[in-house]
Parts: sequence; C-alpha cells; structure tokens
Amino acid sequence: MNNTTSLFITDPLHDLNPKKDTTILWMQEISAQGGQVFQCEMSDLIYSDGLTQAMASEIPDTLSQPQTANASDGLIPLNEFNYVFMRKDPPVDENYMNALHLLSQAKHEGAKVMNDPDALKIFNEKVFALRFSQWMPDTQVICREDDLLNFKNKYQTIILKPLDGMGGESIYKFEEITAEHLKIFKDLTNNYQTMVMVQNFLPEIYEGDYRILIINGKPFPMTLARIPQGNNFKGNLAAGGKGEARPLNPKQQEVGEAIGDLLLAEGITFAGIDMIGDFLTEINVTSPTGAREILEQTQQNPIQALLESF
Repeated sequence: MNNTTSLFITDPLHDLNPKKDTTILWMQEISAQGGQVFQCEMSDLIYSDGLTQAMASEIPDTLSQPQTANASDGLIPLNEFNYVFMRKDPPVDENYMNALHLLSQAKHEGAKVMNDPDALKIFNEKVFALRFSQWMPDTQVICREDDLLNFKNKYQTIILKPLDGMGGESIYKFEEITAEHLKIFKDLTNNYQTMVMVQNFLPEIYEGDYRILIINGKPFPMTLARIPQGNNFKGNLAAGGKGEARPLNPKQQEVGEAIGDLLLAEGITFAGIDMIGDFLTEINVTSPTGAREILEQTQQNPIQALLESF
C-alpha cells in the first residue's frame, strides 16, 4: 500500500471506537504501510462537473483517537484514489442506496470501489444467505400474521428479525405467541407490509455465534465466537456478547469456501458470514467487523491479510 491513497466512506469519525472498530484498524494498517488515508461521510459525496467526487479529509498518521480529521481537502474525484472503501454501517435505507448509485457511477468512471457497489445494491445481508439455504436453519420471509402463527406451530421457540437490522437490533425470541408478541410482529412489519425473517431457534447460540471473515474469497483461519452473556440470547458484541477468537473448524471452512467463491465472483472482497453451530444465519457484506478482536487475541491480522491480497 506504499504511496497509495485510500478513501473510506464511514459513519462520523467520532462514532467509531478506535479500540474495537475494524475500519479504524484498516486505516491504521494502510497508514503504517506508507499510504495516505482520507475519510468522508455519505453526505460528502457529490456528482459535479462530470465526475463523482467527495469532500474528503485526510486522516492524521496517528489514529489512536480519530475523533477528528484534518480540515477538508476539498472536492476530490473518486477515480483519483487508488481505493475507495465503502464502510458505512447499515441501515440500508434510501440514503445508503443513493450513495451506492453514486459509487456505481464512480466505478464507471474508473474508481476502484470495495465492496462493489453494484453487489451491495443487490444483496440484502439476510436474504443473500438463502442462496445457501442447505446450511441454514428453517427460514421463512413473511409479513402476514397467519404465516407467523403457522411457523410458530412447527417449533417450540422461534426467532423474529428485520431484514435490515444490525448488531442484534430488533431481534426477538418467541417461546409463545401472545397479544404482545403479535403487536411486536405488527410493528416490525409496518402493519403487515414489510417483510421480516423467522427462523427456528438454535440453542447452539449459547456456545457462540461465529463470525467468519471471508477475504478475497477465502475464510480467514481464525473466527470470532460471540458468546451471549447472562440471560441474553444474542451473541452480537453490540448486544453485550463476549468475543472469543477460535480456530476455524472443518464445517466453517467448507461453508466459508463455498460462499467465498460466489462473493469473489460478485466483487465482494471483504465479508463476514455468521454461523451458529453448523448453521449459516447471515452473510454480512456492508461493513463486517471482528478483525480487531481476532488480532488482539491471536496476533493474526485479517486486515493485513486483506491488504496483501490486493
């Protein structure tokens, strides 16, 4: 990455935790290799004078506390950067999609955007996993109350989650269906209009919800088991789970390699698949995390492996 310039499109810098954030680790690795790092938010993107540009700011060499960047360096065409990394967290809402449309235009102008914005537009992180339904728990995508009730009749415990959530937000475990649960379903589906996902509950979650990083089509050899704490059934670190790095097991290797082939073909160079036991639950392609925790616990660096693969 020597003498390269990289632009990161992120949430506001002050919202990123330097001790945990994968994007900050990514910036630090590029800087340590002698590259220049720039940052902007989605609202800083603009199409003007025949080019997709960004009101970007160069990040200082030291990134231990990246609450602020240098003053804006002005409008810079995206095709002048060696790499443009889209690392904005979900939700994948109208603003996010509009940013992807501009990034697709930048790609047409010669910018090297990762992950490929056209792929990000197509693949919902939860629905994308259905391509590999042979490894998933029983799954339905629904918005009608009758379908919820019929699915619950099949299982003692089910999981309900939105299609556009992250970090364990708005995920519910139903062991029964009461009037309160029906209201949750009605609210989550926006009065039975918005699709949601239901799955049978996997008790293996208490042994860890595994994040497997896929780097240029290959699963990284260390995973991050996110273990629920207390009475919580969510392993997500943002939901209070404890992260424990563990070696990739043979099943995770098999699933990771098969999914990695498709990801690479679609221009998705950095992704994170989630597995509970032997079951696939999600394929994260927007801004997967977990690299910092793996590095700190194992001294194996997924981001360094990613940069070396370019």
